[in-house]
Amino acid sequence: MDTFFDDWPLFGQIALVLFLLALSGFFSMAETSMLSANRHRLRAMAHNGNRGAALAERLLKRIDSLLSVLLISNNLINTVLPILVTGIALHIFGDSGVVLSIATLVVALLIIIFSEITPKVIGTAFPEKIASTVGWFILPLNYVFKPLLWFINSFVSGLMKAFRLQASTENRAMSKEELRSLVLESNRFVSTQHRNILLNLFNLENILVDDVMTPRSKIETLDLSRPIDEVVQQLETCYHNKLPVCDGDAERIIGILSVKKALSLLGNSELRHADFKELLNEPYFIPSGTPVLQQMQFFQDNQQRLSLVVNEYGEVLGLVTFEDIVEELIGEFTTSFSNLSNEPHWLEDGTYLASGTAALRDLNRLLNLDLPLEGPRTLNGLILERLEAIPDHNVSVRIADVVMEIVQFDDHSVKTVKLYRPNGQSNSN
Repeated sequence: MDTFFDDWPLFGQIALVLFLLALSGFFSMAETSMLSANRHRLRAMAHNGNRGAALAERLLKRIDSLLSVLLISNNLINTVLPILVTGIALHIFGDSGVVLSIATLVVALLIIIFSEITPKVIGTAFPEKIASTVGWFILPLNYVFKPLLWFINSFVSGLMKAFRLQASTENRAMSKEELRSLVLESNRFVSTQHRNILLNLFNLENILVDDVMTPRSKIETLDLSRPIDEVVQQLETCYHNKLPVCDGDAERIIGILSVKKALSLLGNSELRHADFKELLNEPYFIPSGTPVLQQMQFFQDNQQRLSLVVNEYGEVLGLVTFEDIVEELIGEFTTSFSNLSNEPHWLEDGTYLASGTAALRDLNRLLNLDLPLEGPRTLNGLILERLEAIPDHNVSVRIADVVMEIVQFDDHSVKTVKLYRPNGQSNSN
């Protein structure tokens, strides 16, 4: 060692150590950035014309070769560095056990700080940016170390086979929860509205048509057994595009009428009920409990926009449209939720006045509550289930940490309820 360093000036020796230290840090940073890089983001960068990202994605497909190159290079340098530093110390301060101990401690600190911790922190902070750059330096090393890599990888493969372990080179598919977490963490790249749509899409598979349908009591039905002038008046004042039609029996829907087509007949002075019946489309009935995603597929396959929800006895429970499902994804088309207060937030006194027919899903969404959705779907149904009776006086009940005061009721249901904001909830809701 002394003969080698005698031929080098002190500045050259120190410069070589610093260069090797920086090179070791480079390989450490490259390893961390490559392993931390989001492959989906790299793929998107590659599709946008980033050749470095395309190269990094290619290198990651052979993760065994990539790790072998980086680890071989880094370990070779980290093996040489202590020898060089120790040689410099002995050359300057002489042969001493104390000098040797101090030199070993110094080189260990230098490697830990400048070759391990600092490069890894940088690589973790900017993984895709660094990975798309360092690939150009790693690629030539793949060819330089190719014989050594073949030997090492063959040896490692043999060991894994001996222990009956199998390494998969394919990318592991992301689970639904991982995708959800990815969307939640994308606030810097995706607007809040678009992120909410994506999150609603994840929740859509757990939603049934019963959750989004218009209940039977709120469906406007056209009864063709009524006098023709009353039928015409209802059509002229109707604000729906389509109407379920019955003929005397309100529980038996005989068809769906397009209001636009019906209005085209109103100029006929000899208008009859039969003229409207000729325009009826066959009603589509779906069983209660049908998943929303399945119903959406039905709408697409049959080019329909409206279905009637029936129970096991064939009784109509409600009506669901394609727009109802779309609203679950992108939000309500109107400025406020139906059956809810005109103020879509808690009042200054921490209360909220809601109709008994308000949907629990809408209340949870508007007021950031956690009311149970497994049973009843309306506020009235939830309170009656808890009380197990229709109240005959104003009472209060606590459900899911929400105090509910019954303000109005009748012999059949709870009409109006005052909700109190749960303790600890932000005033900004």
